[in-house]
Amino acid sequence: MKTKLTLDLEKTLYQYWQEQGGYVVEEVTMPDDQGIVDTLVLQTEANQPVWRCFELKVTKADFHSHAKLSFIGNYNYFVLPAKLYQEVKAEIPAGIGVFTYQAFNKKALAASTVPITAPGMLTIAKTAKRQDLQVDEAALTLRFIASLNREVVKAKRVEKGLDQFSTDQLYQALKQRTSDYDIYTPEANLLDRFSEELQTDTIAALQTEIDALTEENLRLRLSQ
Repeated sequence: MKTKLTLDLEKTLYQYWQEQGGYVVEEVTMPDDQGIVDTLVLQTEANQPVWRCFELKVTKADFHSHAKLSFIGNYNYFVLPAKLYQEVKAEIPAGIGVFTYQAFNKKALAASTVPITAPGMLTIAKTAKRQDLQVDEAALTLRFIASLNREVVKAKRVEKGLDQFSTDQLYQALKQRTSDYDIYTPEANLLDRFSEELQTDTIAALQTEIDALTEENLRLRLSQ
């Protein structure tokens, strides 16, 4: 489960590279057992692909974890909260760049007169050194496309809502929510809320039909 801070870094990084004209996707499994990169960005320079890999770390323990760092791109970076960077800057390997994250002030956000599309801002604290791609580019491209497709599928699921699920799937989902059913607080129970809203919607639909029939009957009587 990602922390809120991790999600904020992820959102801000995504927005940053979208504005730079890059193609961005999170959590891409690398070829050749090179781990999973947190964020992968594809750009073109002089009609040539440029790959950038980003590892997001929010705590010192996270930074020192034994998880594999997938720094296989042409440019590779850590994305760190500004405070954490000051604590670990001496440990950043040569050639690895750093973006530092600073959250926007809540009062400033509330007072803003223009839409704010990211929870904070990024600063380039250390530039990355270019290197040759460390994996086969064709294989990396296929992984990149597969991850983009995964995000498209997720977006379409949200767009389609419940229509894509069968009645049995919805029923099973409702059953899973009966484990913490509380008869004393029906307003907090999904099944009770669903039943009440369904009944309300049904009554409203029937009333609409009755009103329409009454109006049609009156029109016919007046026309005679």
